[in-house]
Amino acid sequence: MEFHVSYIVTYICFSLIFVLSIVILIIILFVAGSITAILVFFVKESIQKEGRAPIAGTDFHQLIYFDTLFDYQTDIARKHQTYRLLKPSFSDMYTIAPANVEHVLKTNFSKYSKGQFNYNVVKDLLGDGIFAVDGDKWRQQRKLASYEFSTKVLREFSSDVFRATGVKLANKVGEAANSAAPFDMQDVLMKATLDSIFKVGFGVELNTLSGSDEFGSCFSKAFDESNYIVFRRYVDIFWETKKYFNIGLEAKLKKNIQVIDDFVFQLIRHKREQIKCGVKEKAKENILSRFILASQEQPEAITDQYLRDIILNFLIAGKDTSANTLSWFFYRVCKNPLVQEKIVDEIKHATGFKGLGAEFRDFAMSLTENVIDKMHYLHAALTETLRLYPAVPVDGKVADEDDVLPDGFKVKKGDGVYYLAYSMGRMISLWGEDAEDYRPERWLDNGSFKPESPFKFVAFNAGPRICLGKEFAYRQMKILAAMLLYFFKFKLEDESMTATYRVMFTLHIAKGLPLLAFHRCN
Repeated sequence: MEFHVSYIVTYICFSLIFVLSIVILIIILFVAGSITAILVFFVKESIQKEGRAPIAGTDFHQLIYFDTLFDYQTDIARKHQTYRLLKPSFSDMYTIAPANVEHVLKTNFSKYSKGQFNYNVVKDLLGDGIFAVDGDKWRQQRKLASYEFSTKVLREFSSDVFRATGVKLANKVGEAANSAAPFDMQDVLMKATLDSIFKVGFGVELNTLSGSDEFGSCFSKAFDESNYIVFRRYVDIFWETKKYFNIGLEAKLKKNIQVIDDFVFQLIRHKREQIKCGVKEKAKENILSRFILASQEQPEAITDQYLRDIILNFLIAGKDTSANTLSWFFYRVCKNPLVQEKIVDEIKHATGFKGLGAEFRDFAMSLTENVIDKMHYLHAALTETLRLYPAVPVDGKVADEDDVLPDGFKVKKGDGVYYLAYSMGRMISLWGEDAEDYRPERWLDNGSFKPESPFKFVAFNAGPRICLGKEFAYRQMKILAAMLLYFFKFKLEDESMTATYRVMFTLHIAKGLPLLAFHRCN
């Protein structure tokens, strides 16, 4: 008996060693093959370089510098306004030239798409949502969303939600001010904007800001981690192998996606049940209900899986962009207290509120569309934040056919062409010698906000795919910022802190934003 057990154990051990050896051999061959392919492609591209953008390295360089990726890209862009990084069989082109950005996003829009490569990278998280697809699916979602964002009903409803969220946010910050304890502003803002987008976009009360929705918090954490892992795929040539064997970050991603899917599909079932039972009076007040109503006419095209993808795409647009921008905004106004006080003076002037005797709710109700439209300096300060810390730091397309960019560089079919929004905001050639300074005044002309070309300031994309929620985002950010700055003064817990980013699709502050809040005296 002991002999048989020993034999079985030995057999299992040798089997495991054999399988492990095969896996290691496959990985070695894959690495060797990738390196060989890149070397061959590099030599070929170096020889046939006429009319092509300069080669600044390979995809491996982005992996090496991943933790500071956007600054690495910026350093190269200061030397070459358009350059290439090589992959095993094609090039990724990167540019900071506004003319190139306009060419790809508008003038020659039909020649560029999100492409199969980008789709394969993001589909586990974003599926067939508006940020991942082209063609009919993109047009369908764009059409429905465009109509929704243009309605007076949504504009008024969303403003009500933002004001209510602002009151909750002020109460939360007030608790921190009363206890004189530091708090993570980024975390608070993430929860506030998550609650807002679920209410406005999906007609659901989450209450993550109050801490009463544990499932919502778990969902948010899983979503943010998935954002990071999926973006990392762009520089990890082994991600598909890891996914196949369900190891490393890909195993973690799979678990996170399951948490996300369980939450979202439950939401869809609940919303369908509401509509089925006749709860339609507010169906036009949220995007999800409008898509569900459309799905009743096209049940085969708009499935629950498709609705899931739509929800997650609107979520990354509505939650991350506003929360990230506001986080960097508060970081910058803490570093620039004079800017903070200028904004407060403008808020007082625009609202007519002079003292601090007002209740949070009364002040929130004063933040009408007409009032926040008067806040040009606040608008400039938020825009200056987006210039330096764009919510989406890098984005781009894939060439569907050969092309030539305005700066003369040839693009081959299959090349990725990416515009570097983070880098563009730091270019002296675009913004002058003070490009890296935080100066809201650059956006003002005689006190009025003066916009720049969307191909120079590309924080909201541009061309046919320009962000539909741009005004929606500004309205939310201005209401929340005005609520907090009118009642509280903010300082960094550590005034020597230099904030850094976490590399993902959206520009999070890496380790949160610990602030101290103080009640204003006048």
